[in-house]
Order: sequence, then structure tokens, then C-alpha cells
Amino acid sequence: MEFKDYYKLLEVDRTATADDIKSAYRKLARKYHPDVSKEPGAEARFKEIGEAYEVLQDPEKRVAYDQLGDRWRGGQEFTPPPEWGAGFEFTPGGDSAAEGTDYSDFFSTLFGNFSRHGASTRAHGEDHHAKIFIDLEAAFHGGTHTVTLRSPQVEAQGRVVLRERSLNVQIPKGIRESQHIRLAGQGAPGIQGGTPGDLYLEIHFHPHPLYQVQGRDLSLSLPIAPWEAALGATVKAPTPTGVVEVKIPPGSQSGRKLRLKGRGIPGEPAGDLYLALNVVLPKADTESAQQIYQTMARELAFNPRQALGV
Repeated sequence: MEFKDYYKLLEVDRTATADDIKSAYRKLARKYHPDVSKEPGAEARFKEIGEAYEVLQDPEKRVAYDQLGDRWRGGQEFTPPPEWGAGFEFTPGGDSAAEGTDYSDFFSTLFGNFSRHGASTRAHGEDHHAKIFIDLEAAFHGGTHTVTLRSPQVEAQGRVVLRERSLNVQIPKGIRESQHIRLAGQGAPGIQGGTPGDLYLEIHFHPHPLYQVQGRDLSLSLPIAPWEAALGATVKAPTPTGVVEVKIPPGSQSGRKLRLKGRGIPGEPAGDLYLALNVVLPKADTESAQQIYQTMARELAFNPRQALGV
């Protein structure tokens, strides 16, 4: 994916104020508006300008974009960093000069959750949203989780700064990926004494070294020895709640899945844990091991490519 330099597209410095950005956008929008411009590629340029302004005129998007840009090295293919966007508070409302813009993949990848859907003025404070990451184990046990959130503020000089705050959040047992937790009164302050908005936390799991998550179900790759696969065996397997013994049916192949009912994320009903069998061969790094493999080659007369006709 190509990295978009929005400052370059608007022809402003990274230190530009909100007024500088608005002025640059208006100037370029008049120049490249497809209804009046005779410039080659005016329509595409107009869309790029609108997208750049959508980010840089918005304090929330701009501060997130600036932090991302500090980590990017020019000339490289751009890939969003892991857990991109975690901890940023944003407000799903406000003006969008680029309404209707056909956004690039770069914008959609980074700011899909930051999109704005029209203005709202009311005494009640604006609701805030943020994405946070927790360990998978928290879904099994619940408990209190401390999160640090960052929200942008515009100083009197027009400079955008990040304000951090920490909250103790009660994670309910059985919470799922992308589920929301509502914290009443933790959004923006109300206007002229109005009630504050709420804060909605979108839950995601840190990548786990063992388990893959799909809804409430989990999956795990379980290594087994060739003789366990061929003859059947009872082996130990980890689960998020402890080690269990699992029966391997005789004649099992790599890729076969065993279901442990109710061993996934708790709920009504609880999810399941799927064990994907992975037959692992011992190394032939000793003389005795090599002799065993040679005996198997002679005695078993096994052709794994028979189904291919070779």
C-alpha cells in the first residue's frame, strides 16, 4: 500500500495551523474542481486534496496521522503497525469537507473507525469511542483492566496536543472480539451544564501465541508424533483454563480437527476449542534414527503420492 503524504498534497508544512490548512484546501479545491478546472487529472487531484483535508482539518485524525508518519520510512511499502489506532478517543460526528469522497485504501485502512457522519449540536456532551486491546485470558476470568486513552486538544495557538487519561474498566467474563463496553458519563463534557456524553470501548484481543479466535470459538495447532497419529494415543493439550487429556483416533492425518465442546470463550452457550492435528516427524540425525526410517521405507511400501497418479 502506498503511504499518503497529506501535508505534501495540501502543500503545507507539518507545523501548519488549522487556518493554514483550511486556506490551502480552499485554494487547491478551486484550482482542481472538476467542474471548472482544465488541469490534467483534475478530478483525481481534487479527490486527493479532499482526502488530505478530511484528515488534517480534524484534530483527532491529524494527531493519529502524525504519530503514524513519524514511524514511516520513505521509499518503503506501507503497512499499518500492529494494533493501529488503539487508545485513541474519537467522536463520531462533525463536519466533513470531503463528504462523499471516494477514499483511498490508505485512508480506509487507517480511519475506517474515525469516519464522521454529519454535525450534531446539543446540550448533551458528545459520545466518544476508542479501541482497546486486552489479553485473551481476560475474556475467561473478567476483572478490572487499566486502559490509557489519548484524545487531541487544540491549544489557543492552534497547535494540537494529546491529552492522556487512565481509566479502570471492568471487563465482563465472556466478552467477545469487537464487543463494546459503555462507560456512562466518560465522553465529552456537556454544553452549558448539559450531561456529559458516554465513552464506548471497542474490545480487541492481543495476538495470542497459541490460540486463534473466531467469535467465541478458539483453534489451536496440536503437534503429535507419527506413531500417535497412526496408532492412536491419549495426549495432553493446553486450554485457556488448564491442561486436558485428548484422545487421538488411530489413522489421524495432519489437518484433522478435534472439537473440545465448551472449552472456548465463556457464554450462553460457551464457545468450543478446535484442535488441528499437526503430525511432526522426528529428526533423522542419529544412526539409529536413520535405520528406523530405512526400515519403514522397506517394510511399509507406502506411497504418499499415489492419489496423484505418480
